[in-house]
This record gives sequence, structure tokens and C-alpha cells, in this order.
Amino acid sequence: MNSDLFRGLEILKPKFFKDERGYFFESFNKKVFKKKISHKLSFCQENESFSKRGVIRGLHYQLPPFAQSKLVRVVHGKVLDVVVDIRKGSPSFGKCFSKELSAENRIQLFIPKGFAHGYITLSDFSIFSYKVDNYYNEKSERGILYNDSLLNIDWKLNKEEFILSEKDQNNPIFSKAEYFIFEND
Repeated sequence: MNSDLFRGLEILKPKFFKDERGYFFESFNKKVFKKKISHKLSFCQENESFSKRGVIRGLHYQLPPFAQSKLVRVVHGKVLDVVVDIRKGSPSFGKCFSKELSAENRIQLFIPKGFAHGYITLSDFSIFSYKVDNYYNEKSERGILYNDSLLNIDWKLNKEEFILSEKDQNNPIFSKAEYFIFEND
């Protein structure tokens, strides 16, 4: 699905320089980021996770006032990154967007507040890194069931390969989730 349908969701690809020594790229440049992303934000925390093949993490989000925008990327391996628009009133409400992110393609995804987010590791393992613009708040943390039939997400692996936390296995279905209100700015 095209990211243009999902207002605020942005695909970023940094310039990459490679020679016989190795490679170099700016994984984050505030000036470049501000030109691409229309609203003002400041990242306050960066997280990294290691996952084996088949691990699904998600679909996660935090409610306001602790909602988070995220800038995600893969440092090693390959994942299928998935977002679900949970902004009630949005033209893309309830729709899913997915994109393969890898250390090889260096694609980054900016996910604004109002989206549930998750990913599955497609390679033997992955190292996944993401910046957020609000601190983790356990009381506002929410999730949506990864295999909700309404969302019909193709996780690209056989379900026998899925590895999930107990919490992620027990998230509510989309129709029982708590939503955001779409703000048409």
C-alpha cells in the first residue's frame, strides 16, 4: 500500500557512501529531518531490540498525553514493519501499511502519533533501532492483536514460525482498541 494514503507517515532513505573501506551514512540529521517532516518534534529516547526470526513485536502504541512519534530503522537483518492507522476520522482509519526495512536497504520509517506499530523479523535475527519523542509510560501503553482478521496483516512468514510475548498474544482486537481522534491540521 502507498504511504501517501497515510497522512504523516514518511519513508526516508539517507544518502549512502560506500568504498573499499566500508560505508558511511547519516542515520539522522535534524535539518534534513525537519525539511521532510512537517510538524515540530524532538526525540528524547532511543531504543534498540534484538529479535530472532519470526519474532513479532506489536502492535503497540501509547495514548495521549504520552503518545509517541517514532523514527524506526534496522541496524542488522531484515524486518517487515507494519503500522495501523488508529486515528478515528482519518481517511486511512483501520488500514494497514507495511514496508520491508533492512540493514541493506537502509530505509527508515517515520510513524506519527496515532498509529499502532509492530514488526516481524524475517532474517535469522534483527537489530531494530528507533527514536521516540515521548518517554515510555506503562499506564498509557496499549496494543492491538497482531492477527486480527479485520486487519488481515500478511506477516510474510508461516504462523508456525511466529514468536510472541504473552502480552502481545492477548492484545484486544482492533474493534475493541482505544483510538485517537484525527486532527486535520
